[in-house]
Amino acid sequence: MIEVHDLHKHFGGFRAVDGASLRIETGSITGLIGPNGAGKTTLFNVIAGRLPPTSGRVEMDGEDITGLPPHTLFEKGLLRTFQIAHEFSSMTVRENLMMVPSGQSGEAIWNAWFGRNQIASEERELLKKADEVLEFLTIDHLKDEKAGNLSGGQKKLLELGRTMMVDAKIVFLDEVGAGVNRTLLNTIADAILRLNKERGYTFCVIEHDMDFIARLCDPVICMAEGKVLAEGTIDEIKSNEQVIEAYLGTGLKNKVQAEAGA
Repeated sequence: MIEVHDLHKHFGGFRAVDGASLRIETGSITGLIGPNGAGKTTLFNVIAGRLPPTSGRVEMDGEDITGLPPHTLFEKGLLRTFQIAHEFSSMTVRENLMMVPSGQSGEAIWNAWFGRNQIASEERELLKKADEVLEFLTIDHLKDEKAGNLSGGQKKLLELGRTMMVDAKIVFLDEVGAGVNRTLLNTIADAILRLNKERGYTFCVIEHDMDFIARLCDPVICMAEGKVLAEGTIDEIKSNEQVIEAYLGTGLKNKVQAEAGA
């Protein structure tokens, strides 16, 4: 689905992404882990068109998509969520979902005068789809609640719901578990697994919660200092000495090894 070739993103002298190369297979849930400052979110931002790369190439289904703007990638089925949810706080949960699909007839002034029947028909279909999405995510009881009143976890579910309002091929989830209680995190995990298995969604997930990663992701890719450090199953990653050192530092690594030897 996605291939990243020798990607670089520099901010002055700082190399946030420094020659990263990776593959995200169609139908997978790929985990992306690494210590703070590893370049994970910057990598997401470059792939998703929010930042231009300094150099390197990104391909989607064999097509070069390097540097394409987010709205173009959106039309191709590449979507992302954010560490901090970006909801329309004064609109209801249902209205937030209905806003997502592009090219709606009601966006054209001409149709507001002469295409009211078409607009009404589209809105009925969007309303039906939004309600189906909310039921799938088990938050249909919140459909008329203002989105700004939702908890952090509920807002993350709403962001996931937005990806379901269009024909998403691949969804990049940036710290979907940040600030979310364990119960809602399990609900989010269930929804991701169902979307993957039942609807064929491909996911790439940045997350620091290793239990969450272990439940969902195979393979897992670890980044450090802007580069891909290791890739494999969660067990392989957790036992990789370079990964342990990147997370814990040399001193703690030696302590862990000593305790293991004891």
